[in-house]
Amino acid sequence: MKKLREGFTTGSCAAAAALACCLWQRDGACPEAVELEVPGGKVYRPQIIPHEDGSCGIIKDSGDDPDITKGMEVISRVDVSQEDGPIVFRGGDGIGTITQKGLKIPVGEPAINPVPREMIEAAVRSVFGSKGATVTVSIPGGTEIAKKTFNPRLGIEGGLSVLGTTGILRPMSLEALRDSLYVELKMRAEQGHKHLAFTFGNQGESALHALGCQIPVVQVSNEIGFMLDSARELGIEYLLVSGHPGKMAKIAAGVMQTHSHTADGRREAIITHLALMGAPKTLCEQVYSCVTTDSAAEFIHAAGFDSVWDRIAIAAKEYMTFRVREEIEIETMVTDYEAHVMGKSAERPKGLET
Repeated sequence: MKKLREGFTTGSCAAAAALACCLWQRDGACPEAVELEVPGGKVYRPQIIPHEDGSCGIIKDSGDDPDITKGMEVISRVDVSQEDGPIVFRGGDGIGTITQKGLKIPVGEPAINPVPREMIEAAVRSVFGSKGATVTVSIPGGTEIAKKTFNPRLGIEGGLSVLGTTGILRPMSLEALRDSLYVELKMRAEQGHKHLAFTFGNQGESALHALGCQIPVVQVSNEIGFMLDSARELGIEYLLVSGHPGKMAKIAAGVMQTHSHTADGRREAIITHLALMGAPKTLCEQVYSCVTTDSAAEFIHAAGFDSVWDRIAIAAKEYMTFRVREEIEIETMVTDYEAHVMGKSAERPKGLET
């Protein structure tokens, strides 16, 4: 099978465009291209499009990923202060605004995620040191494109998000994704690892390591059902499945492909278990009104029903155990972005340091 070509995220584009804008101001000429090392370790070398207002644009190259922003221009404008100070971010044309709690960026801020902000700040600092600056990021046409995404459901209004944790956009065709996931799982099995941990992405893996996970961690993306089937086929004996409450709540509802385009069920699963605990109707209504699981967790915590996450962990375990026909011992944990354990199916899951 042909190896699919990787691309670069909107965060990489915005940071590289900001770097070009800074170099233009310092040197008096807009560079034709820039080099930027992204967090994933690769060097990004995009061509630069100069604009009359001094901003710089980059055409997003998504590689072989069918990304919705492929071919769109990402523009950054940097207005540098004469004094030392912070880097302030503004959302220009096509960039959404955060309107709901529970996301990684505060309400009212432009939807430029933390890692892209760090990349942009590093780019500006590399040219102007400690000087303060205002960075405005735009994606012309993003307002219309965003209507085709889940941003409105997530409380991001008016445009797109500037995303990326590694700066690299890896192709996500289903066949290629499953092939790559299976290869890693098979490699672990052939190395003699019968006990593994499953999580959904980079943040889940970081949380497991922070909690002292002593067994190999395999990322399953949204393909938990496929990976459970594969683990059963490969003779895995024990799985510790850990992740964000949003993902685990979907599994607790019996959803085995957790992409938002496929299915949801988060609120319904959480409300069901709250009701079984005797939670008041007002709390269930608050949870039902929440756009994100993180915001629901705030209401749940305030009402003193944090133990619902243990029930979610146990329900997820039961669905996954049924999926593997009870041939794999499974334990589960619900963790937040700060690697705090919110719920678990066992007091001390195997695989964590004692």
